[in-house]
Amino acid sequence: MRVVPEVAQPARKVPFREKVLWTGMTLFMFLIFTQIPLFGITASKKSDPFYWLRVIMASNRGTLMELGISPIVTSGMVMQLLAGSKLIDVDQSVKTDRALFAGAQKLAGLVMTIIEAIAYVFSGMYGPVREIGWTIAILIVIQLCFAGVVLTVLDEFLQKGYGLGSGISLFIATNICESIIWKSFSPTTVNYGRGTEFEGAVIAMVHLLLTRSDKGRAVKEAFYRQNLPNLSNLLATVLVFFIVIYFQGFRVDLPIIHKNYRGYQGTYPIKLFYTSNIPVILQSALVSMLYFFSQLLFSRFPRNLLVNLIGVWREGPGGQSVPVGGLAYYLSPPTSFAQVLDDPLHGILYLVFVLAICGIFSRAWIEVSGSSAKDVANQLKSQNMMMKGHRESSLLRELNRYIPIAAAFGGMCIGALSFMADFLGAIGSGTGILLAVTTIYQYFEIFVKEGASEGWSFFS
Repeated sequence: MRVVPEVAQPARKVPFREKVLWTGMTLFMFLIFTQIPLFGITASKKSDPFYWLRVIMASNRGTLMELGISPIVTSGMVMQLLAGSKLIDVDQSVKTDRALFAGAQKLAGLVMTIIEAIAYVFSGMYGPVREIGWTIAILIVIQLCFAGVVLTVLDEFLQKGYGLGSGISLFIATNICESIIWKSFSPTTVNYGRGTEFEGAVIAMVHLLLTRSDKGRAVKEAFYRQNLPNLSNLLATVLVFFIVIYFQGFRVDLPIIHKNYRGYQGTYPIKLFYTSNIPVILQSALVSMLYFFSQLLFSRFPRNLLVNLIGVWREGPGGQSVPVGGLAYYLSPPTSFAQVLDDPLHGILYLVFVLAICGIFSRAWIEVSGSSAKDVANQLKSQNMMMKGHRESSLLRELNRYIPIAAAFGGMCIGALSFMADFLGAIGSGTGILLAVTTIYQYFEIFVKEGASEGWSFFS
C-alpha cells in the first residue's frame, strides 16, 4: 500500500471554523478542476454517451473532471459488496482491518481511474487515436489519472477530519447545484426557432418583460416555454426541495439502555430514508448504462429489430440524443404532465419500474453494506446495549420489525419523489434533486452538531 497516496490523521482536534475553511478550499479546488479543459482535445459536436451518468458522477465533459467520481464510487461499491457477501473477511472493529480495507479500496479506485482513462481515450471518445496521435492520447490519459488521484486525496482529506462530511457527497451536490443555478440565471443565448432567448429561466423572464408589450403573454411564456428551463421548472425544484426536507424528519427512535450502567438511556434512530440516496443512485446508474449501450448499438445497427426493441434514439434540442422508442424510452422519465397525458403507458410503466427497483435495491443494500437488522443487533450487543423493556435475546426480532420495512418502503419513497420531480419538470432531474437535497440536509446536521460542540448556536 506504500504506492497509494495517503493523508495523515490530524495531530490535533481541528476546530470547527478551520474545518469550514478547509471544506471550502476543497470545494474550490474541485470547481477549478471542472473548468480546466483537457489539453489536446478538440470540441466535439457528437451526442454525449455519458450524459445521463454525469449528474450522479460529478462529471463535466471535456475537463479534468471528465471521469468525475465514477472510479471512486465504483471501487467503493465493489469493495462493499465483497465485504458484505463475505468474499473478503473484514472486521471493522479491528483498527488494522479498517486501515487495510481503506487502503485496498483506495488502490482499487486508482486502478479503476487508470482503466477508465485508457478506455475513454482508446474507445474514440476524443476521436480516433491514429488521428489525435499517440503522444496526445497518452497525455490525456495522464491528465485524467492525475485528476483522479487529486480527487481521491481531497475526499480522504475531508473524511480524515480536516473538513466536514464526505468529499464524494459534497462534489455530487455541488455539481447538481451548479447546474440548477446555471439553468436559472444563465446569460447564454440560444435560438430554437422562436428567436433569440436566454437560457436561464429568471434572466429569460426579465428579458421577456422588458421586450414584450403584452406583459401577460410574456409571463405565460416565462412560465411555460418549451425546450428551455422555465419558471415552472424552477418552482417545481423549490417544491421538491422542501418536500424532501420534510420527509427527512420521519424516523422511529428505539429506546436503548446500557446493561452495566443503570442510569444510561439513549435512542437508536431508524430513519424513513434508511439507506439514504443509495437506491436512486443505483437505479440511475443501471438505467444510464442501458442508455449507453442502447445508443452505441443503435448508432451501428439502426435497422436491427432487437436493437430497436432495446431503444430507438433521435437527436433532441441541444444536440443530445433522447430515447423515443423501445425499452430505453419506457425506462426514461416523463419530464412534464403533458408527456404523461400524451402517453399514459409510459408514465405508468416508468413509475412501477422506479418504485420496484428502488425498493429492491434498498432492501438488498442493507444486506451487503453491514446495516441489516442482524448487523445492527451485533453492533449494539458489542457495546453492551439492549432495547428498553425487552430481553436481550429479543433485540434482533425487534429490529427486524423496523429496519427491513424502513429500507424497502424508504427506497420506494425515494423512487416516488424522484418520479415526482421528473414529472413536475424540476431542474436537474429527479435523481439530481434528491442527491443534492439529501446531501445538503446531511451537511446541515453536521454543521449543527459540530458547531454545538464548540458553543456555536445557529438558531439563537
